[in-house]
Amino acid sequence: MTPHPTIRTFLSADHLSLGAAQEFVRIVNSAIETRGVCNVALAGGETPRRMYIRLAKAPFAHAVDWSKVHLFFGDERAVPPTDYTSNFGMVDLELLSHIDIPYGNVHRMVGEINPDEAARRYERELERAFGQQEVRFDLVLLGLGEDGHTASLFPKTTSIDDEQSLVCAVYVPQLESWRISLTFLAINNARGVLFLVAGGSKASILERVLSAKEATKELPATLVMPKEGTLLWMVDQDASVNIKGRIER
Repeated sequence: MTPHPTIRTFLSADHLSLGAAQEFVRIVNSAIETRGVCNVALAGGETPRRMYIRLAKAPFAHAVDWSKVHLFFGDERAVPPTDYTSNFGMVDLELLSHIDIPYGNVHRMVGEINPDEAARRYERELERAFGQQEVRFDLVLLGLGEDGHTASLFPKTTSIDDEQSLVCAVYVPQLESWRISLTFLAINNARGVLFLVAGGSKASILERVLSAKEATKELPATLVMPKEGTLLWMVDQDASVNIKGRIER
């Protein structure tokens, strides 16, 4: 898989969440120091959730000037924000309700309307938020599904081939549901991409993705190749049993 990623392995999911929170703060503060603002696309899932819980508490909650951070979403289910499966709902519960971030700095995907319209609306929101500048996130957080999907870019879906849009609506046949997702065009333009992967159930797919000799649509995560950005995988020991690397404690 190219470009060659950096892989950091942690003793446990708890150690991973701590390391991820530290990396988040480092990237955010570096962006603010350099450009005066930091734009982050958040991920759903249990592993990012652990990081959000840490970010919501001291010392991390006070280590960032949240007024200079804009939070976006990498994907969303076609549900209202009050639904228990909503990525926004989870982030709101675990992070947003605990930090001092301006309302206008949080840009949610509207899952409760027609998915195609939601995708078009979010692309307009991105263009509005970035203004005259290109849409380029300082950080995109991603997870990894057991089928190799990331964000809501699943194998054998039309989203894989979308090279024109920043945001797309995705029907996932195996889940019989709609999603809204950033496309690879948006993800690969980021200054930094961070995968968070934990648990033994991810060991096989993590090995397949990291050992892939070339990008393939069968494993969408291999299509994450930042053009001019960094690619970092942070994984716990259970997920990394099939790959070699130093374990951080």
